[in-house]
Amino acid sequence: MRILVSGAAGKLGSRLIKQLRRNHEAFGADVLGNVEYFLDIEDYDACCSLVNSLAPTIVLHTAAWTDVNGCALDPARALRVNGVGTHNMAACCATSGIPMLYVSTNEVFDGARRHPYREYDRPNPQNAYGHSKWHGERALLQINPRHYIVRTAWLFAHGGGNFIQAILAAAKAGKPLRVVTNEIANPTYTSDLAEAIARLIATERFGTYHLVNQGAVSRWGFARYVLDSAGFSDTPIEPITRQQWQRPSLPPEYTALENIEASSLAINLRPWQEGVDAFLKAEGFCL
Repeated sequence: MRILVSGAAGKLGSRLIKQLRRNHEAFGADVLGNVEYFLDIEDYDACCSLVNSLAPTIVLHTAAWTDVNGCALDPARALRVNGVGTHNMAACCATSGIPMLYVSTNEVFDGARRHPYREYDRPNPQNAYGHSKWHGERALLQINPRHYIVRTAWLFAHGGGNFIQAILAAAKAGKPLRVVTNEIANPTYTSDLAEAIARLIATERFGTYHLVNQGAVSRWGFARYVLDSAGFSDTPIEPITRQQWQRPSLPPEYTALENIEASSLAINLRPWQEGVDAFLKAEGFCL
């Protein structure tokens, strides 16, 4: 296949490029980073020009503004990037008859229940980030029937800038750790997600999918597992509630996702603990 990946400078986009190039011709586009093509997804004409010139077999749309606190402070920008930007790409692909995959989030759900959300449960976003991503989902659903919507959660990747690195950096520096106990979701390793997406698009079974590492855990439990596995079992973590951790965007409380649809295609991600172990091993920690 000939594949265009938007947001290719991001952690997931860059990992997808590496994964896809094992078996396909893949091109990366973004507004920054070392990618083949510059692309501002807020520019409809630019999206269509790139799609038309490359004529890809499929577009994987990972471009997004994922700073949840930034989205809360500037919801209009969040809607432009995550909502209108996705609308632009969906419309360009639909006009050219090209399938599109959109990476969405567990935060499209409200977190009010206590069992995992399945693919066709009703979204009800509670913050600006979740709302903007849900807007993107709706745009793709309405515009391009040949689509995949992939929801994921709590991504961790090599290269810094995520929860695991923040926890380990604080532990190494001897800083006190306070972590929330009542936010629960699925930690997901980008390498596992990229592999699952590559397998999914090969099926040509369009629809909505939840691709997360198996199992759910609280932020506190996630942090405790990381520290114990990386040799910091003596480092204490103060348990707090999400209400005690003040920030512009309050995430939903319980947004564990369940993989029903992809599992029926024999696409399953390993347990999140195994994903963390693989990540830590690749980072040089002796387990």
